Amino acid sequence: MSDVMTGLRRPGWLTFAAVVMFAVGGLRIISGIAYLSDSNKVNDLTGGLFGDDIFWWGLWDLGIAALALYAGYSLLSGNTFGRVVGYVWAIVVLIQSFLILSYAPWYGFAAMLLAILVIYALSTTSDYREGAA
Repeated sequence: MSDVMTGLRRPGWLTFAAVVMFAVGGLRIISGIAYLSDSNKVNDLTGGLFGDDIFWWGLWDLGIAALALYAGYSLLSGNTFGRVVGYVWAIVVLIQSFLILSYAPWYGFAAMLLAILVIYALSTTSDYREGAA
C-alpha cells in the first residue's frame, strides 16, 4: 500500500509553485475588482484604451487572474500549461525586480527570491505527471 501511495504523491515544490500561482490569481482578482469599482468613465476613451480610464485595467487584471488560477490548477494536475505560465511569470517578475531594485530594494529582493524559488520548483519537478506511477 505504501508503494502505491508514494507513486501518487505530488512533489512539495510543485505544490509551492501552484500556491504561488493561486496567490497571484487571488491578488489580481482583488486589484481587478478595485479597478472596476473606481471606473466611472467607461464611455470616455479620449485618453486611449488604457489612458485615463481604469476599467480596462480591471478587465486586464481579471484576465491575468483567470490565467494564473488556471495555471495553478494545471500545475496541480501535472500538465505542461501550468509550467509554461509559471516560467513566464517568474521571468517577468525577475526582470521587474531588477528594474525596481534601486527604488525598493527589499521588495525587489523578495520578488526576485520568490521568482527564483518558482523556477527552481518547476525545474526540479519537470518529470512529474499526475497519472504516472
